[in-house]
Amino acid sequence: MAQGNLNMEIQFLPGVGPKRASLLQKELNIKTLEDLLRLYPFRYIDKSSFTRICDARPDMAYIQIRAKVLRIDLFGAGQQTMADSGEALKFNTIKRMSVWVGDGSGEMEMVFFKGIKWMHEKLKPGAEFIFFGKPSVFGNRVNIVHPEVDAVTAEKLAMAGAGARMTGVYPSTEKLKNGGITGKVMTKLVDTALSKALGDFEETLPEYIMKQCGLVPRHFAIRNIHFPQDAAALEKAKYRLKFEELFYLQLSLLKQKYIRSREDNGIMMPKVGDAFNRCYEALPFPLTGAQKRVITEIRNDLKSGHQMNRLLQGDVGSGKTMVALLSALIAVGNGYQACIMAPTEVLAQQHFKNIQKLLSPTGVKAALLTGSSKTAERREVHQGIEEGSVAILVGTHALLEDNVVFRNLGLAIIDEQHRFGVEQRSKLWNKSSAGVPPHVLVMTATPIPRTLAMTLYGDLDVSIIDELPPGRKPVQTIHATEGKRPALYKFMRDQIALGRQVFVVYPLINETEKLDYQSLEAGAEDIMNKFPFPEYKTAVVHGKQQNDVKQFNMDAFVAGRANILVATSVIEVGVDVPNASVMVIESAERFGLSQLHQLRGRVGRGSEKSYCVLMTGHKMSKESQRRIELMCATENGFELADEDMKMRGPGDLEGTQQSGLPISLNIASLAKDGMILNAARECADSVLKADPTLHNDVNQLLRKELRKDKYQIKDYSKIS
Repeated sequence: MAQGNLNMEIQFLPGVGPKRASLLQKELNIKTLEDLLRLYPFRYIDKSSFTRICDARPDMAYIQIRAKVLRIDLFGAGQQTMADSGEALKFNTIKRMSVWVGDGSGEMEMVFFKGIKWMHEKLKPGAEFIFFGKPSVFGNRVNIVHPEVDAVTAEKLAMAGAGARMTGVYPSTEKLKNGGITGKVMTKLVDTALSKALGDFEETLPEYIMKQCGLVPRHFAIRNIHFPQDAAALEKAKYRLKFEELFYLQLSLLKQKYIRSREDNGIMMPKVGDAFNRCYEALPFPLTGAQKRVITEIRNDLKSGHQMNRLLQGDVGSGKTMVALLSALIAVGNGYQACIMAPTEVLAQQHFKNIQKLLSPTGVKAALLTGSSKTAERREVHQGIEEGSVAILVGTHALLEDNVVFRNLGLAIIDEQHRFGVEQRSKLWNKSSAGVPPHVLVMTATPIPRTLAMTLYGDLDVSIIDELPPGRKPVQTIHATEGKRPALYKFMRDQIALGRQVFVVYPLINETEKLDYQSLEAGAEDIMNKFPFPEYKTAVVHGKQQNDVKQFNMDAFVAGRANILVATSVIEVGVDVPNASVMVIESAERFGLSQLHQLRGRVGRGSEKSYCVLMTGHKMSKESQRRIELMCATENGFELADEDMKMRGPGDLEGTQQSGLPISLNIASLAKDGMILNAARECADSVLKADPTLHNDVNQLLRKELRKDKYQIKDYSKIS
């Protein structure tokens, strides 16, 4: 617990008061001194040296210049007024002041649009000043707009010469600035808070961990993260605070895992069963080595006597559905039911069709339950589930309804699990009639960077299918702009003439965005003009269609009755058309890497060579350009996920906001601090191996810290 002054309300800190306190709370959620001191600078300004004017470049972050004022030009509304004209100046008419300064190496313009009268009085020609600010370019010359201006004093020169002046820059908003809480004010408030409360920061890590991991004390880290002695002290402070955040995050997750492995009872499934064997023997193709390895891992979990909580990661087309079915058949072979829950009707129907084909030699009955299931169908499925005649239930959110009662649910499989909230998923766990939660297997085709997976799913066992089925050919990815459209349409005609099918996908970032629909509708119209009926047949699918219309059009494409499917990213998951060989993604620059990869995975599922064409405008941001380059360079989803996270940060990838995990990080970054995360996890793992319950005296601090609310993971038995 925070001690002493750390709990003091921010309004009582000198320089704050009720008005500023209200602003700090609203804008930055700062209520106490501890909140203020845990607001870390996001970058630092180094005022330890001077830059010569001749060396100044616009790509520099900030520069500090010591120079003499050469002349001052004032610009009014429509006419120029010279400062030395001798006339009385009317400052209310002056719009801009240009102060020309020189340091012997060159001249530079300092530009002011505000505070002109005050600055004009301060900056006298011939006098020397220190100017600090962000260089920019105007008229092919480097200048600084609204620099900080200080007099040349012995103290300032000593600071610069000592190399010890680094100033933190804190998060801010317009409302804070307008309320008088500028960067300088914030720095002063932090300094005051440190003088009052630094001694109240208790150590949170045992001495043996600090020695083992080379960590500085917490009070040293807090002081130097705000006011670094030097660059080395700043690095040590950053490392300590990042390590602490990531260590406790991993410790809380791994502790859950250790507890579960010792205490949690699970449904015992000791045998494989006849249904599994009959299905396995009748498979039309051999399993990959990765699929076999993952099934063995799942098999070991199911017979362990502990509840399985396993994440299955596999790139697009890696064969996760097959693994899911064989896992479900192990449950069936032990006298239990299984369910497979998908986020969309399209995906649920796809799973059901594939599963039904594979189940034919087994005699096992499967059923489908979605929002659009007819009343009579629903009634029949409900009865079959309750009686136990339906062994495997495939469906959407409809599985969660109260009137869906399982006879003996033993295994719950969740596909694309990040699309479901934790409370939704918990309803499924509670449907087990045995009083013991079912085994849980969650699957995702969205490759998750290792650092993020360790955080999101740190308390789970992870299986990865890292092999593609034999016979799958790589998809050739091509970038094209509007000028290549005639060539693209010719290529599409050539592919259709060979009997292939084509996806054309338009972005849909938000279903309310009219422009998206307009572009889709205009695009569909253009396609139909260029590919006229009856020679070519085009189906259109998007989220605003009625379910039956959407399904009819999708079925037409899946069955080969349509040559071209024009769609939004609604088809990102769950459409398996082996005959489709071309994926055209319009406005590809508007998609994230993960989404582009998912869409590309819709082709290349047959034995024929497949292509993905990324259509973009000529003008793209550097980030968009980088995404397109990466897509053309690799098909490895995990590589792309790593790059995506580096570029965008973890964001809400995999539904982190609803994951129930304590991943609100103040200073550590999952995107950038992978090495520290690995070190923190290894340390947490070694601590728990030696002392799983943290009852040893040396771990007293760890017990105390983990009791805090932020580390309490909600138990939804158990995946959260």
